Amino acid sequence: MRVPAAVVVLAVLALSGCAGGSLSGAADQALPRSLGFAANEPLAGIVGGGLVSQSGAELSRRARVAAVEAEYRALESTPAGQPVTWRDEETGLSGMVTAAQPYRVGSQDCRPYSHVVNAGGDPRSLRGTACRNPDGSWTLLN
Repeated sequence: MRVPAAVVVLAVLALSGCAGGSLSGAADQALPRSLGFAANEPLAGIVGGGLVSQSGAELSRRARVAAVEAEYRALESTPAGQPVTWRDEETGLSGMVTAAQPYRVGSQDCRPYSHVVNAGGDPRSLRGTACRNPDGSWTLLN
């Protein structure tokens, strides 16, 4: 039996509500537009710019792309608990992304993860969950 896409989307929305948030908040929408991307277009494989877009850190375009690429690698292929690091050599800004064990919601794979952003001062620690889209990109649930 094939489940209609609308049912899967509603299930994901309902479950994300249980986690205390909604799909892709306003901070997620700002990053891709500021980098010349549409809000629903994946940046380095993550729709809306990932957790780093919610850090409030002043990051260069290169640092943001490196951070989102690290999030994508952690979500896509890194074993649970193994950190993926990134660093912008020009500014010295860096971070570390660690994904937890994946789980399945209907036909969609999801993974909780954390991202620590070291942006010249106190490290900022963020947590979230992302689910893999049919096109291979990931969407952050908050």
